[in-house]
Amino acid sequence: MKLTKEFYARGTLQVAKDLLGKVLVHEVNGVKLKGKIVETEAYVGAIDKASHAYGGKRTIRTETLYGKPGIAYVFIIYGMYYCFNVITKEEGSPEGVLVRAIEPIEGIEEMSKLRFKKDISELTKAQFKNLTSGPSKLCMAMKINKENNKQDLYLNELYIEEAIEKEDLNLLQKIEVVEAKRIGIDYAEEAKDFLWRFYIKNNPWVSVK
Repeated sequence: MKLTKEFYARGTLQVAKDLLGKVLVHEVNGVKLKGKIVETEAYVGAIDKASHAYGGKRTIRTETLYGKPGIAYVFIIYGMYYCFNVITKEEGSPEGVLVRAIEPIEGIEEMSKLRFKKDISELTKAQFKNLTSGPSKLCMAMKINKENNKQDLYLNELYIEEAIEKEDLNLLQKIEVVEAKRIGIDYAEEAKDFLWRFYIKNNPWVSVK
């Protein structure tokens, strides 16, 4: 079952924690690509110097951050890599959650081709471990790009669902959440020390432990 708009229309830190264990899905050319969310980061524009919208900054790039809860915010870094976020709280409040890493569940063969242009059988152990263990890596493997920016995550082929599949009972197990500092924001003064990164303890797909 897809997560509803109401799920996202809550406090950003809580949404970031509650997304752990949920399943990111992208239906691409009739193939469902699925991965369990294992790592997230929260960004709260009003008080967060690591946020693109800190201090009420509004640009063409950041306008999506001010949108309604439950839409995708996809931005590009280094001119070539995408990062996928979900907008939270309420419209006009620039807050969101970066999905940093997922554990591949379904459509892994297609993910391998999208990420490495190789069959899954051709991947080294290191390549397989790095398939989706980072924000841009998962976007490549899940074919998430600028076309997904501003999409409603409860109306389109890109969405997040509850982990209810019987064949994935491990997704339903109680998870232990680790709170840590966010990655790559040393410029953000006091905000660099906020414990706003959340990940599933001992999951091998987490980007940084």
